[in-house]
Amino acid sequence: MIAPYRHIRDLNSLTNDEIADLFTHFKKVYTRLNKCLKPHGYNIGLNLGKIAGAGIDKHIHIHIVPRWQGDTNFMPVISKTKVVPQALNKLYKDLKEISEKVQK
Repeated sequence: MIAPYRHIRDLNSLTNDEIADLFTHFKKVYTRLNKCLKPHGYNIGLNLGKIAGAGIDKHIHIHIVPRWQGDTNFMPVISKTKVVPQALNKLYKDLKEISEKVQK
């Protein structure tokens, strides 16, 4: 999940610098996930407002969810897509390792 520092409820409230920063971070996460996990695709989405699932009324964030053919979840019911589970501590370690290599 990628979120701006400032909590706001609407895309129109983001400054151009905040939009650029948000998508610069998105690109970094996308690149690192590709190197680390090598997914077959992604589900990417914005949650705008509490009703949309943001959890906090004045909060925008981007979800970036790597996907693989054959993964399992409720998704097959609506899109013939499945989710593959992975331990978060292992994913954190792998992404940290990739990030350290990228920064050198």
